[in-house]
Amino acid sequence: MRLKTLLISLLLAPAIVAGADSAGPPLSRFEYARLKMGTTFRIVLYASNQAEARQAADQAFSRIDDLEAILSHYRPDSEISRLSASSGQGERPVGVDLYRVLSASVRLARLTDGAFDFTVGPVVLLWRESRRTHKMPDDGALDRARKLVGYRNVEIRTDKHSVNLKKKGMQLDLSGVAKGYSAEQALLVLRSRGITRALVDAGGDIVVSDPPPGREGWRVAVEKPGPDTGPVRPILLINSAIATSGGTYQYSEIQGKRYSHIVNPKTGVGSTVPASATVIAPDGMTADALATALCVMPPEEGLKLVESLPGVSALITIETPDGLERYRSSGFPP
Repeated sequence: MRLKTLLISLLLAPAIVAGADSAGPPLSRFEYARLKMGTTFRIVLYASNQAEARQAADQAFSRIDDLEAILSHYRPDSEISRLSASSGQGERPVGVDLYRVLSASVRLARLTDGAFDFTVGPVVLLWRESRRTHKMPDDGALDRARKLVGYRNVEIRTDKHSVNLKKKGMQLDLSGVAKGYSAEQALLVLRSRGITRALVDAGGDIVVSDPPPGREGWRVAVEKPGPDTGPVRPILLINSAIATSGGTYQYSEIQGKRYSHIVNPKTGVGSTVPASATVIAPDGMTADALATALCVMPPEEGLKLVESLPGVSALITIETPDGLERYRSSGFPP
């Protein structure tokens, strides 16, 4: 289960700011925000005039709408919901976007040894009810749901662009990658319109292209986890993505014990160790999925994985009775 904690904020001036691009006319800053996929998508871009900026932003938001109709498991008519409903009935052809996202999700699930698993839907439904009732899921129901979880039960045929969900009752949940992918696609739409300096914030999942005029990069700040919140040093990003996940704000308290909204796919239980992870990666889906996985992996194991991936860095924070423990990969900004 991947519900964003919104631990990422932008340090950007709210007004239109004039800039200069050596390759063309002067650029101005424009910002647009709309509700999509259950969160606020924000687009910040630099363009030569307002008409150009608005048309590009409108097309980017339209692309996000199209992806929501494909990737949202909350919509019973979405492509992903229809695929889940066909589980156990053999392979089904899928569209280009769903094929891309599922292929990447399988790769990321293998990479994390199942710490990120997009088949966790049946378990997530139980914990969603537990958050409402403040009661633990029924043991029998949890056991049955857990048996339906496992990315190895997803077979993807590259020659046919088809997918086979091997077990009847499987339910896919792409909330761990859908926003990252959608932000990436919105950025591509802007680039196709000639907008090369832009940022897309998908409710805390952020992707950026070239930096604003006259700047070294996009200034992004990550909020401190735990009770000791306060000002933080901004991170400069260029042509990359950043995502933060954790149970600091979204959790359930059941019988005096705190369970994170992030469910460990291997146990079927919400994590009881307060943890958060911020990941910088070359693309939105990788940052999105790894931020989730690092919250349930042992921190040393998570850092070892991060160090093995080109262009990826991370900061993991664990809340303990003695205070915060931080684990930072070698490439993460100090």
